[in-house]
Amino acid sequence: MLILRTLSRKDLHGYGIVQFIQQSSGNELLVEEGSLYPALQRLELNGWIDGVWGVTSNNRRARIYRITAAGRKQLSVETRKYARLTLAIGRVMGAH
Repeated sequence: MLILRTLSRKDLHGYGIVQFIQQSSGNELLVEEGSLYPALQRLELNGWIDGVWGVTSNNRRARIYRITAAGRKQLSVETRKYARLTLAIGRVMGAH
C-alpha cells in the first residue's frame, strides 16, 4: 500500500520510493532493499505498477516505476481496508 501511495504522487525509481517513505514517515518507516524489490516485482506482476528503464536526476540508469489504473483501484481498496483495521485496533485499544 505504501509503494502504491508513493507512486500515486509521482513516478520514481526504487531508491526514490525508499527515500519518500522514510522522509514522509519522519524516519519511522525504513524500507530495506531486500523487501522493496520483491514487492515491486509482485506489484508489477499484478499489473498495479509499470517499470521502464530511464535515467535518474543524477544521470544513473534505473528502473522508473509508475502506478497503473489498476494500481489506483487497488490503492483505493487497500486504503479502505487500512481505515477499517485502524478503527478496529482503536476500539480494542480504547476498550476498558
